[in-house]
Amino acid sequence: MPLALLPDRAVVAVTGADASSFLQGLLTCNVETLPEGEARLGALLTPQGKILFDFLVSRAPDGYHLDTARETAPNLLKRLTLYKLRAQVSVSVLPLAVAAGWGGEAPSSALRDGRLAGLGWRLHAPEPPEADADAATYAAHRIALGVPEGGTDFPFGDAFPHEALMDQLGGVDFKKGCYVGQEVVSRMQHRGTARTRIVPLAYPDGAAAPAGEPVTAGERSLGQTGGGAGSRGLAMVRIDRLSEALAAGEPVRAGGRAVEVAVPDRLWPKS
Repeated sequence: MPLALLPDRAVVAVTGADASSFLQGLLTCNVETLPEGEARLGALLTPQGKILFDFLVSRAPDGYHLDTARETAPNLLKRLTLYKLRAQVSVSVLPLAVAAGWGGEAPSSALRDGRLAGLGWRLHAPEPPEADADAATYAAHRIALGVPEGGTDFPFGDAFPHEALMDQLGGVDFKKGCYVGQEVVSRMQHRGTARTRIVPLAYPDGAAAPAGEPVTAGERSLGQTGGGAGSRGLAMVRIDRLSEALAAGEPVRAGGRAVEVAVPDRLWPKS
């Protein structure tokens, strides 16, 4: 049962009497239906519907915890404070260590990762737990499952939730009320206009290309690579162009290297 410390993650707390209604009106996910013991994918968007921050939201005794990228946690704190106005909420970064485990029974204090069952669970602890894996090992596990994270696999401020697979990973509730950017996201859902998606890549001849490399098929420009680990990687591509290239038997290349594209049905519905 691997347990990996994730020093690149931080926990932002949103507490107070109005914490639930405050977050419900801001985030893409539904915090009111969030069960105890689950960490649910969510995001805070621009008014134009693009992802500013992504995180895993869980319940806490006095509100909610947002498991987010440590690098952007201060900016998330500022943005939430900006929206606070007269709401009875407090926002802070907690001194908690973040770890992820998978492949075995989770401890009682763990949070089930709501994105995908195979991802395992998260642990927030005052002291770093004893781990037998590192962040790179967890990244390889996540990427092999085709699950992206912001800042590595797509740029913040430039990707829509559909493009980052949030509609497939439980990160968007299409039945809840309004939230920042909701109109754009709902329009993309109902019109089926998400032409760009993140897809998993396999590199048969070696290590994955660095992030930001072009993905091509013949003369077609498909998109660019995201994060990679070992011989697996992710890429943000135009799925219409990718489909045309695959149908025509054109080899796909990422950063000049031959790649195989095998998209799980659960992440990219064919219908």
